[in-house]
Amino acid sequence: MANSSAMDLTRGRPIRQILLFSMPLVAGTLFQQLYSFVDTVMVGRLIGDAALAAVGTTYSLNFLTLGFVQGACVGFAIPLAQATGAKDQESFRRYFWNGAWLCVLLGVVLTAGTFILAEPLLRLIHTPEEILADAIRYIQVIFLGIPATILYNFCAGVLRAAGDSRRPSLFLFLSSVLNVILDYFLIAVIPMGVAGAALATVLSQLVSGLLNLGWICGRTALLRNSAGLRGISGPHIAKLCRVGFPMGFEYSVSALGAVIMQGAINGLGTAAIAGQTASEKIRQMFTLPMESVGMGMATYAGQNDGAGRYDRIRAGIKAGLTIQLIYCAAAWVVILMGKEFFTGIVLGPDGGPAAALSVEYLGVISCLFCIHGSLMIMRNTLQGMGYSLHAVLSGVGELLGRTLGGWLAVHPLGFLGICLANPLAWGFALLYCTAMVHHFLGRRLRGDADSVI
Repeated sequence: MANSSAMDLTRGRPIRQILLFSMPLVAGTLFQQLYSFVDTVMVGRLIGDAALAAVGTTYSLNFLTLGFVQGACVGFAIPLAQATGAKDQESFRRYFWNGAWLCVLLGVVLTAGTFILAEPLLRLIHTPEEILADAIRYIQVIFLGIPATILYNFCAGVLRAAGDSRRPSLFLFLSSVLNVILDYFLIAVIPMGVAGAALATVLSQLVSGLLNLGWICGRTALLRNSAGLRGISGPHIAKLCRVGFPMGFEYSVSALGAVIMQGAINGLGTAAIAGQTASEKIRQMFTLPMESVGMGMATYAGQNDGAGRYDRIRAGIKAGLTIQLIYCAAAWVVILMGKEFFTGIVLGPDGGPAAALSVEYLGVISCLFCIHGSLMIMRNTLQGMGYSLHAVLSGVGELLGRTLGGWLAVHPLGFLGICLANPLAWGFALLYCTAMVHHFLGRRLRGDADSVI
């Protein structure tokens, strides 16, 4: 059975195609963030501020490891998107099976390594002793669920590479609803504490991953006639590694800055941790649509790169930036008017010092959303064209930005330095990605000989 939801992004008006492809991604990631937001609300309201701080202090380590998984799986999907654009079904299937073998290896290595290192890493970033035990319990459950995270991200990436953004988003919506139910059950009914919140997230992502895999295998023709294509192929493994692992490292290099910044936040005390955790969850609800449009841009650039339609990539960049900037302006207005309300939802009406810090964070960072939105277009264009190594180098810019924010927090600015850390990171990365897109796309348009690195 053919996949009727698939889109051919090498045809049609770029702004329309990017919007149509991205809207299901926006909906799906919003639902995904919604259940993360529900985690935060339930932990804060049903367990307390200390538990919320414990969950919050694990964010940078979560970002470091699961960010690598997400980046690698997005990278594994780029050759599949290029094969889709080139109408090369055999290459698509070879990339799928070799990507699956790489995912199995990743799951085994990362799960074992991160579980063992969870406590030493939390101590390394100076997690306060009063929340350390809860932080360990939470992050170890999340790390045990890494295979479920890999399953979801890889299978969803395969469907998006084939032009289907609707089905992964539908499955993500269903798992989001399941997560909300499990959250309440495992926190309020069976009082498992922070471990219950983590387990709910893992189980929900496993269900979503299985639904995507079932759809690929049972309801599409994507893997039909795969006999003889399931074995390991050196050239296909090499390209998947060349594109996927640098993208994973880009997320992790960027996350190192978040780890450094988390150490600075932890040094400011539990109120700062809780305030930044609450405001980051709110911030992510607003910036995830930008990231979803970026994911759409990666598939769009990948398909058109495979088809040799470099003129459409340039037009797509302009369309993507237009979409992002309009959205950023609207998001800034909404946050400006509602930051106290949003903070109250997470921390309750008597949030105290944590609430004041959350409001400050939202007020500063929302003014600079346009930097993040533009970065998502430029970075994902590079990735869609196969230049993953340059995505890693842009991650170094993010590392520098967050490190600078952490230093500013410890020294002259205090919590304001924390507020500026992410925008500084986005800005350094944007400058690099913009220069590289201009360089490499210009070469493609001129027809110069080029090798993807």
